[in-house]
Parts: sequence; structure tokens; C-alpha cells
Amino acid sequence: MSHDLRGRLARPGIVLAPGVYDAFSALIAEQAGFEALYLSGASIAYTRLGRSDVGLTTYTEVADTLARITERVSLPVIVDADTGFGNALNAMRTVRGLERAGAAMIQLEDQTFPKRCGHLDGKSVVPVAEMAGKLKAALDARDSSSTLILARTDAVAVEGLEAALDRVERYLETGVDALFIEALRTPEQMDTACRRFKGRVPLLANMVEGGKTPIQSAAELERHGFGIAIFPGGTARAVAHVLQGYYGSLREHGTTAPWRDRMLDFDELNALIGTPELMRLGSSYSA
Repeated sequence: MSHDLRGRLARPGIVLAPGVYDAFSALIAEQAGFEALYLSGASIAYTRLGRSDVGLTTYTEVADTLARITERVSLPVIVDADTGFGNALNAMRTVRGLERAGAAMIQLEDQTFPKRCGHLDGKSVVPVAEMAGKLKAALDARDSSSTLILARTDAVAVEGLEAALDRVERYLETGVDALFIEALRTPEQMDTACRRFKGRVPLLANMVEGGKTPIQSAAELERHGFGIAIFPGGTARAVAHVLQGYYGSLREHGTTAPWRDRMLDFDELNALIGTPELMRLGSSYSA
């Protein structure tokens, strides 16, 4: 699958990528008019496992989820590959598999394994040289240079801002295509990071509701100098809120009637997922 995410990042304007966790959420996001999608490892843990983002998700679960998404939508997908699920050799396997599954950009981070959500406390990071080697392995493993590699550091919480910026400087030297400095604490830290890498490489900003980084709009993030803005777990948090209300109402009333004005009916849902077109396609192959 071919994506020109590199070309899009070279043009003016920030890329706003909402979080998705399956083909259904990806389809709805595509219909909303976004340019790219972000497949969050945390959201896979939330929705497939009903668990926290503490390194329980595996490579095969990410690859399977990604393949189902890219089979259904045409937008470029930035995929969270955690630590690459091991050492440099594991990272190579991860990159090859996710590239085959249709990834436009693959994110690798420098946490130790098992990792945890970037906005949880108690993180630790691997040595810089180890991460640089893993990134070199990832770059060597990809089949096409159109598959982008995104290097993430979680060192702000562990070693401080300057050390984190020095880390991603080393990562940039390996030839990665974009950088992600996780959990910047203030707008001033965001400005500092963007000034250092302005015009050199796209920077990604991660917006986590209730997380360490102050929530800002895509327009505000672009003014700082970020090239990509993701809202990765917001989708799962919004869905969780809606389902709490829906299930609570159904349990209380024994009917969906109080929620009918907040639901799609049978025909509306089928229109959204393309059932009439699918039926026509099936009929075209009938004898």
C-alpha cells in the first residue's frame, strides 16, 4: 500500500490525526474528513483487552488491528509500535510486519520493556546507544522509504528536558523521519523543543486529556511549530463515556427508547458502513 505522508508533511499545515482502534472507528474518522489516522497501542489495550497501557499488547495484536483498518480505509495510518516489542531484531520484525499491514508511519519509543503509557509515572528508558541501534535496525528493515519511522523519547520524565532533546538529536542522526518528545509539561517546553528542530524534521505533539501535556488545539500546536498533532486515546474515552450512559439507561429503563435520538437506526448504520454498496457488488457477481 502506497502513502504519500512524507509529501504531505513537507507541505504547510499541521496534520491532525485522531486516534482509532479498529476498522469501525477508522471508517467514521475517514468520513469526518481527516488526512491521517493514529492507531494507539493504548487504545488497542483498552478496547481489545479491557486493560491498561502497561505493555500487555503484543506485536501480533497491533499488526492484526492495523491490517483490518488499512483494508477498510485509504487514509495513511501512523501506528504505535511501542518499543518494537523487544530488541533490535524484534524491532526489525515489527517494522516489516507493520509495513506489510499497511502502516504509513511506524512509531518506536525508548522505554524499557514492558513499557507503560507515556503519561503514567514510573517510566524508565534504555541507553541512548541501544535505542539508536534499534532505530537503525528499523530503518534497514523497511522495504520502502515511503514507510516513515517516528522516534519517540520518554526521557523528559526520567532525565529532564535537555537530556530528552539530546536523545532525539542522536535519534535524528540515524535517519528517522519524524520525532516525538513525549509528555512535554508546559507551553514553554513545547516552544523549546520546536525551536531546536524547526525546519529540520517534523515534530509530533500528543494530546492526552488529563495527561501531563497541556491540551491545545491543532492550530495552537502548529503555531508552536509541530507538524503532527494526535489525539490518540480521546476516541476510547469518548466511547467509554457514551457506553456508560447507554448501558446505564438500558439497565434502568429496559429499553433503548430514551436514547433513540442519540443513536443511528438500522438503516442509518448500514448506510454508514456501506451495506447497500456491498450488496450491489455481491449481486454483480451473481449468475
